[in-house]
Amino acid sequence: MSDDIKDMFNTSAPTARRPLLGLTILVVEDSRFASEAVRLMAQASGARLRRADCLAAARRHLQVYRPAVVLVDLGLPDGSGLALIGELATAAHRPILLATSGDERLENAAMSAGADGFLHKPVRRMAEFQQLILQNLPDAQRPRGPRCLQDQEIHPDPVALRDDLVQIAKILSNHDRDGALDYVSQFAGGLALQASDPSLGKASAELRETLGTSAAAPKADALGQIVENRLNRTRAI
Repeated sequence: MSDDIKDMFNTSAPTARRPLLGLTILVVEDSRFASEAVRLMAQASGARLRRADCLAAARRHLQVYRPAVVLVDLGLPDGSGLALIGELATAAHRPILLATSGDERLENAAMSAGADGFLHKPVRRMAEFQQLILQNLPDAQRPRGPRCLQDQEIHPDPVALRDDLVQIAKILSNHDRDGALDYVSQFAGGLALQASDPSLGKASAELRETLGTSAAAPKADALGQIVENRLNRTRAI
C-alpha cells in the first residue's frame, strides 16, 4: 500500500514531523511546475493534495469535496483567483483561504477579497508553507509540542517545467494569440520565478509592459524564442 493511500485512511493526530497530517489541500494553479512544488511540500507535511488548473475546474471540485485549505493562484486562464477567494470567503463551509502570486502588489487585493494569507512565488520553502497553514488552523488541529523545522528548499521535477514551457509555446504560436498575451505574460513570469530563470522573467516583463501597443508582437516573438531555446535544451527529458 502506498504512502498516499495510507494517509487517506489515517486518522492519527498531526505530529511534529508531519504537522499537516489529515488535512486536504486544494491547489488552484495553472502551472504544473508550481503545483509539483506544492505537492512535494504537502506530501512531506502529511497533507493530501488535489489540483484544479482553472476556476471552472476548482468550482466543479468544490461541489463535491470540502478541502480544509484552498491555495489559489491569482492569475488563471479563465479569470482572476480573487473571484474564487471572494466566493469561498462567504461560503457556509469556509476553508482556510491562501492566495499565491509572483506579483507582491496583489497581496492587499487578496486579503481584501477574504484571503487568510499570501504565499509569495516562488513557492520553495517548506517551513514557510507549513507555517502559513498552521497559523490559520484552529488550536485543536495543530500538532502539540515543538515542531521539527523542515526548512529545506523544494526542487520540482523538470518534466513539469517542460510541460509549462510547451503550454506557453502553444499559446504564442496560436493565430489568435493577441487576446491571450496578458495571460501568457503572467504565466511565463510566474514560471520564471519558480524556475529561477531571469531571462524568461525579463522577456515576460517586457511583453507585459508593451501590451496594447505595436511593440507587443515582437516582444511576444522574443518570449517565444526564449521558450523554444529552453525546450530545445530539455528534449532529452
